[in-house]
Amino acid sequence: MKRTGSILLHIGLFLLTLLTTLWAGVTWQGGVVHYENMGTLASSLAIGAPYAFGLILFLSVHEFGHYFASMRHGVQASLPFYIPVPPLPFLLSLGTMGAVIKIRDRMPGTRALFDIGAAGPLSGFAVSLALLAWGFGSLPPEPLMMAPVPVTDGEGTLVFGKNLIWILMEQAIAPGHCLRMSDIPQYPLLFTGWIGTFVTALNLLPAGQLDGGHVTYAMFGRSGHKLGARVTLGTIILFGLPSSIDMLLPAMLPQALIAWSWPGWMLWAAILWKVIGTAHPPTLYDHPLDTGRNALGWLTILLFLLSFTPVPFTIA
Repeated sequence: MKRTGSILLHIGLFLLTLLTTLWAGVTWQGGVVHYENMGTLASSLAIGAPYAFGLILFLSVHEFGHYFASMRHGVQASLPFYIPVPPLPFLLSLGTMGAVIKIRDRMPGTRALFDIGAAGPLSGFAVSLALLAWGFGSLPPEPLMMAPVPVTDGEGTLVFGKNLIWILMEQAIAPGHCLRMSDIPQYPLLFTGWIGTFVTALNLLPAGQLDGGHVTYAMFGRSGHKLGARVTLGTIILFGLPSSIDMLLPAMLPQALIAWSWPGWMLWAAILWKVIGTAHPPTLYDHPLDTGRNALGWLTILLFLLSFTPVPFTIA
């Protein structure tokens, strides 16, 4: 009975997340969900289907990457718990806060730690890459003339930042397209590809028990992980500090410095420091990785650098 209840919980959370991501997809494209009857509800939610498809596909592949890697090493893990969030009017919501699996066993060794930690972001990045390719390849000849995405206070326009993988794929697939970064929510597959790379980079931050922390601990040991966590914490503070100072003391710092800063990194630094923690527990058997896993680890680090967005959001 307990197993049946657990499966029903996973299914229920998935269905709720499907509903909230459909709703969010409608909202991001400037639509409105109508509740008059089931027919109008279904037809209005259908507008958000491409967005919900892309985002849930990314989340599912990422988390099941962890899950199947855990099964391979005999590590007990739960099915993914999807986290639904309704797109509240005072909060720019993606319709979900992601998904997580619960690891019930201590890691038997660094090989298992590496495989489980790397499997999620590697598989999720592949989905993001496919969504970006699909999105760039299906752009219309002329940009869609839609209303820009409003910010929560009604002032200005939300603009999304570019990372290296976005720049490379844009130049390779759609070099002549005049796509404004404030307009990407109008292209749901492209938008969810961007979200996927952003979330991948956050997961691959080499600190604590994030996926990137698992990878760096397995590759470089406890001392290497500790150094990586300190560098990560210091770096994101440097990325967040100038714009945070500008919010408190306007015009004190040069705009060229503020342009490369996002105050949200200060929040992430606080989460790393106080909530997630920067340390990593040892496995039951810490031992060096083989050559193949080390090579895959360096690929994972490269994907982090390609996905990292210094300024993911600005208000123009």
